[in-house]
Amino acid sequence: MIVVNRFRAGPGFDRELQPAIDILGAKPGCLGIELGLNLDDPELWVLVSRWENVGSYRRALGGFESKSVVVPLLSRAIDEPTAYASPEEVGENRPRGD
Repeated sequence: MIVVNRFRAGPGFDRELQPAIDILGAKPGCLGIELGLNLDDPELWVLVSRWENVGSYRRALGGFESKSVVVPLLSRAIDEPTAYASPEEVGENRPRGD
C-alpha cells in the first residue's frame, strides 16, 4: 500500500517533517518513506510512504508519539485522498457510502 500526502509549505518544511518521518519509519509494516519537493512549485512538497498493508499504516498513526507529532503534521496536508494500492488488491473501487 502507498500513502501520498501533499503539502503546501515554505522552505525548510523538510525539517518540520523529519520528526514525523523518523517516527513513521520506525513503525512495524513501514517499507520506506520518501520526501520530495516539486520541480516547478517550490512550495509543493510530497511525502510518500509504503506499507505492508492498510492495517499497518493505520496502527502507525496510533499511540502517543504519533498522535502528538505525526497526526498534527498530516492534518496540514492538502485535503485529497491519500491511500493507494494495486488494482488487484483494491478490487471494485466504489466511493464510500455507495
